[in-house]
Amino acid sequence: MKTLLSMIINIFKYIGRTFTFIRNTLLNILLFALLFLLIFAFLPKTDPEIIPGTTLILTLSGNIVEERQPLSSLEKFLGSAVDIKPDPETLLQDIIDTIDTAAEDENISILRLDLKNLKHGGLNQFLTIGKAIERFKASGKKVIAAEDYYTQSQYFLASYADQIILNPMGIVDLHGFGNYRLYFKEALDKLQVSYNIFKVGTYKSALEPFTRNEMSKEDRRQNRVWLSALWRIYTDNVKKQRDLKENAIEKYTTDVAAQLLLTDGNPAELALKLGLVDQLLTRNQVSSYFKTVAGTAGNSTQQVITSRDYSSRVNHSYIDDDSSSEKVGVIIAEGNIVPGKQPAGLIGGDSLGEMIKKARQNKKIKAVVLRINSGGGSAFASEIIRQEILALQESGKPLIVSMGTVTASGGYWLAANADEIWASPATITGSIGIFAAIPTFEKPLARLGVYRDGIGTTPLASGVDLTQPLPDQLRSAIQQNVNHGYNKFLGIVSGGRDLERSHVEKIAQGRVYDGLTAKSLGLVDNIGSLDDAVNAAAKRADLTSFQPVYIHRTLTVKDQLFRYVTAKIAGRTLLRELEIRYPTLFQLTDAVYSQLGTLFQLKDPQGIYAYFFLTPIL
Repeated sequence: MKTLLSMIINIFKYIGRTFTFIRNTLLNILLFALLFLLIFAFLPKTDPEIIPGTTLILTLSGNIVEERQPLSSLEKFLGSAVDIKPDPETLLQDIIDTIDTAAEDENISILRLDLKNLKHGGLNQFLTIGKAIERFKASGKKVIAAEDYYTQSQYFLASYADQIILNPMGIVDLHGFGNYRLYFKEALDKLQVSYNIFKVGTYKSALEPFTRNEMSKEDRRQNRVWLSALWRIYTDNVKKQRDLKENAIEKYTTDVAAQLLLTDGNPAELALKLGLVDQLLTRNQVSSYFKTVAGTAGNSTQQVITSRDYSSRVNHSYIDDDSSSEKVGVIIAEGNIVPGKQPAGLIGGDSLGEMIKKARQNKKIKAVVLRINSGGGSAFASEIIRQEILALQESGKPLIVSMGTVTASGGYWLAANADEIWASPATITGSIGIFAAIPTFEKPLARLGVYRDGIGTTPLASGVDLTQPLPDQLRSAIQQNVNHGYNKFLGIVSGGRDLERSHVEKIAQGRVYDGLTAKSLGLVDNIGSLDDAVNAAAKRADLTSFQPVYIHRTLTVKDQLFRYVTAKIAGRTLLRELEIRYPTLFQLTDAVYSQLGTLFQLKDPQGIYAYFFLTPIL
């Protein structure tokens, strides 16, 4: 018996040692793999030689942004060491700088647009990229787009190319602009969640998904106006670039079923027939075509360089060279507005305020351009930032606002006091309105047999308790606070824009406008680009010679560590994996997350928000 027990113990010892050996071996293999990748990532890279006739492949990947969100150190490392996934974001200014540098590079003769991984961007951003492509073509060089298929976003940029090539099995997905949302009222009713809504503004529709099962007629009316204006900009530009017949796009988008009958149901042939594309070529044929265009048809290889490899040669704009010249500071404000210090991708009341203060205290900076791309957020944080803007102006330095894709609600709160406001025709702005929303869950809890009770020294002692109905006094107080916030917003716009209060009250009410309409109403001063706004700032400061420079956040080691740790690598990686593996599922989850996630992200000390919700339209 003793011998048998000893044998059993020895067997388990052997199994334990075996597992330990396997575990240590796997860990060592992983360690050596990481060390190899680390060495590979940090090896000095030699710039590839560029010879005359080189093709530059301009890769536009993910969403077009004006300030990249932080990546964790691991995500950065893996992204640079093993390029296995497309970048989730591409910086707008990097695209412009790359195209402009290539236009002046004698060795670059062809620009190939790589659009297959491009997702969303603002129409105004695409117009800016389009102008850069036109400057490239003006230098006598060719631009070619060749993809298996084109989304609506991709096709807009492809329309600027000299040649558009489509796979014979491909499609050009033009379908028009829309603003569609999920509505949850019936679901909330079934869950017996009480959603307490406080708002001012007939057209303030950010919370309609929680109070209705369909779009209100007011929201439908205002959406139709600005969507039509932006779609007209899109179609007019495509028609101009492609020299299309007046009704070509209309046939393709409104009468596609009848048109497909003429090509036996072949969408690629239909795109060719209507002039949307120039050629239908397979991937192998595309490769041969590029060699012919580049004059290397007899060679087995073609001289090409990617925009990533070309980046070391790019002349980047707005980079401080520490010169003694006078400067115009450029500050990017992109994302939802929330209190406190926030990383890139969010507008923090404290972090953006500190950047404005930094510009005010810098003697070399004589004027500031605030580039805003935001649908708003916290009214409190918006006001904290506006106070810093006023302090900057009181110091004698002009502040010019350049509006991006959207500068609405809280974004317009930031813009209203600017010395000048510049926007794109495709900018979405306005939405001057306020709301508060507090859900309470007393009914769902009661269904589970959970109740809350107690006693306090005043009727409001429990505060905002999500497990109880809101007391009438608290409801009245919140509505009065919302009314006060709206009146303050009207006063800010009236004073900042030098408009009659009655006029502001008429055009406010949470209503949204395109850039050209906003200009006609006095909400915008000029139509133009970021460069135009920079030049206007220099003119205001009486500068004849100046250098525009970005003003960035000042990050301590602690801030940088916090920034990387909170970069949400797991969540972002999971979402990207879902998108690749389960595209249909991802579309559904993304629709829900983009709508609910944005609202859950918002926070304000008093729960008062100036926010406009916009689904991507391009």
